[in-house]
Amino acid sequence: MDRRSFTKAALSGLAFSFLADSAGRAALTANLQPAAPVPPPVTPHPVTPLTRQPYARLLDRAKAALDEHAHMFELRDRIALADFNAPSRELRFHIVDLLGGHASSYLVSHGRGSDPGHSGWLQTFSNEPNSLASSAGAYKTGQIYEGQHGRAMRLAGLDAQNNNAEMRAIVIHGADYVSEDHIATWGKIGRSEGCFAVARHMLPQLLGLLGPGRMIYANKLTAMGA
Repeated sequence: MDRRSFTKAALSGLAFSFLADSAGRAALTANLQPAAPVPPPVTPHPVTPLTRQPYARLLDRAKAALDEHAHMFELRDRIALADFNAPSRELRFHIVDLLGGHASSYLVSHGRGSDPGHSGWLQTFSNEPNSLASSAGAYKTGQIYEGQHGRAMRLAGLDAQNNNAEMRAIVIHGADYVSEDHIATWGKIGRSEGCFAVARHMLPQLLGLLGPGRMIYANKLTAMGA
């Protein structure tokens, strides 16, 4: 091998060695780069069991009423509770899925005859015509119709303390005085004439979940359960 060939070969080897060394350093540098941070696991929002809800005793009473009136109900998958222990500013109308063990909650009014001073708290029940009061007891949901309040659902009272519900035209309907804006202004929602008035924008969802043929149970339980 002459000097020119030797020099060419040496330079080629040097270049190859340099390239190989550069590639190795690049790989090493890449391996030293910090890995992308692993996102923390998502913690599911805890769901309070129905047995620990504030309306748990009322739910027990409603289940007993559902059994008592079992011959009236083919649909026993969902029931609604009007928990009049709570003030009107709270979500106190609960549609409970008895199969899935969860509930959705809404604002609901009580009658002006049940709260003459407009305190925001139901004071008394009445089944008397023209009392403008709410009535306690079990109701069966009925026909959905268009009335003076727009879309509404008829109710039949099943107990001695609410069996005038149909005669009194006690229904579920939407009302402008049942809203978060009303609460922000007045600290409570308005009163009905004994009907279960709910927020207008929530009415379609509520009627869809209930539908005809299910039970609503309304009551205010004292500390002794009566």
